[in-house]
Amino acid sequence: MRVVIAELKQETATFNPAATHYSDFRVYRGADVLPAYSSTETELSGAMDIFEQHDVEAVPTLAASAVSGGRVVSEDLDRLLNELIESIQSHPIVDGFYLALHGAMAGEAEDDPEGRLLTDLREIAGKRPIVASLDLHAVLTDRMLSAADILVPYHTYPHVDHYETGQRAARMLIRLLRNEIRPTTARVALPMLVRGDELITMTGCFGEAIQECQRIEESPGGLIAGVLIGNAFTDVPALQSNVLVTTDDDLARAETAANQIGQFMWNHRERFQAALIPLDEAVRLAEETVGLTVFSDAADATASGASGDSNAILKGLLQFGFSGTALLAIVDAVAIEKVFYAGVGASLLVPLGGTRDPRRFQPVDVSVYVKSLHDGRFAYEDGTQACGGRAAVVVVDRIHILITERPVYVVGCRVFQEHGLEPRDFDLVIVKSPNGFRTWYESIASRIVPVDVPGSTSANLGSLPFENCRRPMFPLDRHVPSPFE
Repeated sequence: MRVVIAELKQETATFNPAATHYSDFRVYRGADVLPAYSSTETELSGAMDIFEQHDVEAVPTLAASAVSGGRVVSEDLDRLLNELIESIQSHPIVDGFYLALHGAMAGEAEDDPEGRLLTDLREIAGKRPIVASLDLHAVLTDRMLSAADILVPYHTYPHVDHYETGQRAARMLIRLLRNEIRPTTARVALPMLVRGDELITMTGCFGEAIQECQRIEESPGGLIAGVLIGNAFTDVPALQSNVLVTTDDDLARAETAANQIGQFMWNHRERFQAALIPLDEAVRLAEETVGLTVFSDAADATASGASGDSNAILKGLLQFGFSGTALLAIVDAVAIEKVFYAGVGASLLVPLGGTRDPRRFQPVDVSVYVKSLHDGRFAYEDGTQACGGRAAVVVVDRIHILITERPVYVVGCRVFQEHGLEPRDFDLVIVKSPNGFRTWYESIASRIVPVDVPGSTSANLGSLPFENCRRPMFPLDRHVPSPFE
């Protein structure tokens, strides 16, 4: 058997005014896909390993992924989707299709790129099976559901099961190819947007819902189950939370299970909100902490689609006179030009921040010492390559700042380590992630502080200008009818 494998990933924050372009995507084509993903902790790697074990030939087509960001420019989105479809059409003799998707992408005019892609693929595939994996922050749409045979969501937050999700998806596709299963899927829609520590699957109550999903998958006749909580910053009409349960030819069981999990999520909706600390209080906590303090700047989380150019915490550290050593990252292509022109060892005055989201952030003039310059090439913890353009490390008093030309994930430690900065050596590290950073920082941090600062991905959802998602929606509205009444 031969199966197409492909990837298209970008998580969109529609409140981020900085658009995403074709050039922001890391694109591999054809035979280049296999070596790029082999031995990585990714869905494609997990799927390829399962296919190899079962003597199924993986036919690589196109893999395109970008750091989360603003809406994708229309002509660039069209180009990506067309290239992916054309690459699949160039392999007409295949038995099935596996796509690794994020599920929360949005274009300037297209609110559902993944649904459009899967619908176009269904026209090509005919009755041949299509399986797609999704981030659990995916915005589930009717088009996605009707076009794919099975959708396979992550089970962990922070996400540490990319590889395993690819394996689960590959096993489902193989069973479909062998005519071993007849999937029946139930979906329960929940008018709720969720944030906060209770979503951490190892410790929060969200984990109880996921454990029930895993029990369903492990039971006879249970195929796939998950809770898609959506990306709260992808403000499109389909944005909400969803429970998805797929069983083997037993729709009644799928509906019952989905309703039970959905009721649990709805009953606990008040717990799925983030508790944030004002910046002045956060700085005070860092001052009094012995050991490493980690600030979670979820509002400017490039992992969630924010612009990455916030200087709010930098200003706070300077304003409130933080006396320790600090490490943070800012996206600023204009500053990179100035710093590279000055060179290593130079001291200069640089306006920093506020170049991508100027309505929220204004540049702050800082006197910097240029410590090092870099080409921006490095690998994240999962083995995939970053594409952040040029990078520089500058020092302001006792604050080290990693400036990048383009957004990068400031989640794990390697983004700093690959530029000569060891997070353990600092009193304070600012990460741009709501909770994904915990995988790498919980074991080394004395204190973790979720900071309440402005940004296009703020966990303070009431601070964001929602216009397109369905209403009423918890917690945006005071009175939201129960979906179970």
